Amino acid sequence: MRAFVLAVLAPAALWASGVAGDVAGELRKAALDPEECYRVRDLRFARDELKVYLNDGFLIFSKPIHGQRVSAVFSGEVEGGDAELLVMPPFVRERKSLARFTHSPNLDVHFQSNVMVFTDDSAAELLATVRAAGSKKNAEMGNLLAEKWTSVMASFVASFEVRLVEDLLSPRRKEVGFFYMALGGSALGNFDVIWDPRGSRQISIGQVAFRNERRYFDVWTNFEANSFRMGRRKTPEMDFKPEQYSIDATIDADLLLKAVTRLRLTPLVTERTIALELSQQVRVTSAKVDGAPAEAYSPESLRANLMRSSENQILLITADHEFAAGKPVDLEIAHEGKVISPAGDGVYYVGARGIWYPNRSLRFAPYEVTFRYPKGLDLVATGDLVSEDTDGDWKISRRKTPAPVRFFGFNLGNYQRARIQKGGLTVEVCANKKLEAALQPTPKLMEMPPLPSTPWGRGRQQRAPGVVMMPSPAPDPTARLKQLAAEIAGTFDEMAARFGKPPVRTLTISPIPGRFGQGFPGLVYLSTLAYLDPGQRPIARTNNFQQMFFSEILHAHEVAHQWWGNGVMPADYQDDWLMEALANYSALWMLERRKGARTLETILDEYRNDLLRKETDGRTIESAGPVTMGHRLSSSQSPNAWAAIVYEKGTWILHMLRRRMGDEGFQKMLAEFYQSNLFHSVSTEQFRQLAQKYLPAGSPDPKLENFFEQWVYGTGIPSLKLAWNVKGKAPKLRLTGTITQTDVDEEFSVYVPVEIQAGKAKPVVKWVATSNEPAQFEVSLSAMPARVVLDPGNATLVRK
Repeated sequence: MRAFVLAVLAPAALWASGVAGDVAGELRKAALDPEECYRVRDLRFARDELKVYLNDGFLIFSKPIHGQRVSAVFSGEVEGGDAELLVMPPFVRERKSLARFTHSPNLDVHFQSNVMVFTDDSAAELLATVRAAGSKKNAEMGNLLAEKWTSVMASFVASFEVRLVEDLLSPRRKEVGFFYMALGGSALGNFDVIWDPRGSRQISIGQVAFRNERRYFDVWTNFEANSFRMGRRKTPEMDFKPEQYSIDATIDADLLLKAVTRLRLTPLVTERTIALELSQQVRVTSAKVDGAPAEAYSPESLRANLMRSSENQILLITADHEFAAGKPVDLEIAHEGKVISPAGDGVYYVGARGIWYPNRSLRFAPYEVTFRYPKGLDLVATGDLVSEDTDGDWKISRRKTPAPVRFFGFNLGNYQRARIQKGGLTVEVCANKKLEAALQPTPKLMEMPPLPSTPWGRGRQQRAPGVVMMPSPAPDPTARLKQLAAEIAGTFDEMAARFGKPPVRTLTISPIPGRFGQGFPGLVYLSTLAYLDPGQRPIARTNNFQQMFFSEILHAHEVAHQWWGNGVMPADYQDDWLMEALANYSALWMLERRKGARTLETILDEYRNDLLRKETDGRTIESAGPVTMGHRLSSSQSPNAWAAIVYEKGTWILHMLRRRMGDEGFQKMLAEFYQSNLFHSVSTEQFRQLAQKYLPAGSPDPKLENFFEQWVYGTGIPSLKLAWNVKGKAPKLRLTGTITQTDVDEEFSVYVPVEIQAGKAKPVVKWVATSNEPAQFEVSLSAMPARVVLDPGNATLVRK
């Protein structure tokens, strides 16, 4: 039991008084019920692919909370005590993911104990099964188990407190209620299992893990449950549609942000609560619904947050009535927090950039935002500037978005600016006038020679040689300001010509401490390193790729997010890769235009090397999982896999599609993808369906099904070797060739081009499907080939 208890992540909770707080108060008194303890044998329980067998042991239920039993504990602490969990993921990629962590494609594990938390009808089903089997109550064992397990069970209940409150108050509890198990005493250690109808992929299994003092939740497998795949159940609809945001925010001299967010929304289903997300750095001070005081309930739910890969808090708003579907609701939420921190020398860092105000799932909506801030500072933000005034020691800036946006960001500093208008678009680049502390150079040691003798110094003691600290000249954070403005204006204009008009016509670029960038609607956060002269960056001058990244790629990538991510959004976490890959390839496409194809090939080679780099266990980074696993790729086994696979393999995927379509078809495809999905979410499957339309006639794999199965939904980078010979006499020659594939699984198969140049004729391109067996092909020729090349122009991601 000791190890099981240590795995619990127990939170501290706070809540306002009200119906949610009342239910939470009951939950915090959760206890096991000795009167509902049963000796069970051969008890079977299932949630779609989750098959649970309580073979021999005791099952004790919690006391009712808000009329429902929300937890139970199984203990196999009897002779021969045992339970079993059987899960068979329905998809190959999920079986491979499971095998990566457990060394088996299916889960068949015996365990000694488990804690269950649920809001669906699990308690009623289990009790009905127990009673139907004639299982005997055992109050004496119930008292022993209650004493031993109540605190453990209560910790798990506290970890899911906000979700328990939300479901217990919901009139749709039976439709949206979840089932969770924490299993202990197994050969795999302690791990978590959840079945959640609110999710698009209802079944998830994983484990809390640590590496280098960092905590991870390793998702072993996550997939759509059978009843949902077969259409017997439907994923619940989005609970509300945001109609309008109006925010009044004040940033005081101590950088405390106080704001009132007014949100008009329309519920799409009838619910008792409205759930929003908010940064952990922010606390709610009051809330109103339609002008009347309301409850704002927001405890910490550490385990739940870790499992959903989010550090944000969930905020539940309740009133004295249900929120009826179709009836607009006006929320007013006052909140405050330290979301801005000083980075030294008048430079600031905005931490909670997209969630400093209550939001949910980054849904499109129009915004009107007013900022009040010290007049000695400059502020930039999403949206068009409506007005800017001074009131004593304060500046007041009013902004309004010209189109719906997913989130609203701002930045703060002391700026020098450069502004360029081009093609009906405006770009303003802001640079900090001073440098943040982290980039300030350290003083250098300098040896001081003795003073020379002078005629009037004879007989005096001269200064002895010594060492002093001399300050180093600081890099100039405005060094590339005008150059960046010109480059970004050109990029913004060219992308508009290629993809279509962006959602916003004014783009502001602002610096942020760190080595990253982030593209918000109309506002880009750009690493200070991008502003510095390359020779003044804390990067080795010989590191050409890093220098190119900050000088050429980063700003173009973030500009591209105006289309990919801000104009069109991913439908689910498994589609996040598409936005990042599109933004990155768009940036590289611009770079190729300026510096030539060889530059693009060099970067793709760098990406290939990153993907083939070995982890500590000897496996390549690329093998961590397909691009569609999204945030799951960041695990204790492969902490760096997410960036390499989502950004770099994603870029390769788009490059391979471009090589199949040709430049004209590829550009038209991207333009249609953007323009037909503007302000909507899109899936990877929708992208495939559009892409297939732009393949040249007669292309192999005309629906791109094999391409997506291998490169998007699968893993593997093959080694390919070509052997060929020619028989016959001109003009009746026959070239026969063989392509041998290694370093991938047996089922791996892709189409790869072979280019044959004979005389002055146009090269013949033969696409060959590889497999675990040597792939043979034939081509008739009229003249002897001058060259036969496998994969010309880097058309396929293969090992070199």
